[in-house]
Amino acid sequence: MLIAAFALLMGYRVGRVPQGLLYLYGLASLVTLVVYAWDKYAARRGRRRVPERMLHWLAVIGGWPGALLAQQWLRHKTVKKRFRGFFYLTLLINIGLVFLWQFNR
Repeated sequence: MLIAAFALLMGYRVGRVPQGLLYLYGLASLVTLVVYAWDKYAARRGRRRVPERMLHWLAVIGGWPGALLAQQWLRHKTVKKRFRGFFYLTLLINIGLVFLWQFNR
C-alpha cells in the first residue's frame, strides 16, 4: 500500500499524475476515515451500521488510504477476513484503474 501511495506521489512529481487526483485521494480518504469512525461508533452503541458495500465503494473511488488508516487506528474491520480480502481487491481495482488511465494517455 505504501508502494501505491509512493507511486502516486512520484507520478505527480514527474508530471504523470495531475494535482487534482491527489486532492481527490486526500478528500476521499478523509471522508472514508470519518465514515469508518462513524461505523465504529455505531457498532459500539448498537446503532445502524454503515453497509460494507459503502465502505468498499469509498475505497474504490480513492479513499483506500483513509480506510487503511482507520482500520489500523480504530482497529475496525480488521478481523473479518472476507471484508479484508474484498477491501484489498478494491484497492487493486483502484490502483489498476489509475494506472491504466494515467499511462495510456
